[in-house]
Amino acid sequence: MERSFTIKLGGKEQKVTRRQLPLTPAYGFTDYRAQGQTISYSLIDIATPPSGGITPFNVYVALSRGHGRDNIRLLRDFDETLLTLHPSEYLRLEDVRLAQLDQDTEKWWAAAQESRNSNVVAL
Repeated sequence: MERSFTIKLGGKEQKVTRRQLPLTPAYGFTDYRAQGQTISYSLIDIATPPSGGITPFNVYVALSRGHGRDNIRLLRDFDETLLTLHPSEYLRLEDVRLAQLDQDTEKWWAAAQESRNSNVVAL
């Protein structure tokens, strides 16, 4: 930013031009540190870090800490597959196993109810 103004020195007017880089004090921290906090305004970088990987769980924590989407800004583009692929193959397989157990339990329960109803003798 550049601002100019005039000052009087010893009866003479001097034009002064000031150049300044406007800064807003801020600090950064990881998604792990952000857990449990509510952050008024946030600038989030969800690009893959050079030191490792990033998971959908990291992204969820980072994006869910703000007051609302009007107060969250993304620093740069990111890999969309991060949010479209299943976060873990092991977790996906466990979800399939649990869904199958749920179906088996419902079938067993329905058969047990039917068996109970057919054993009831009317007096």
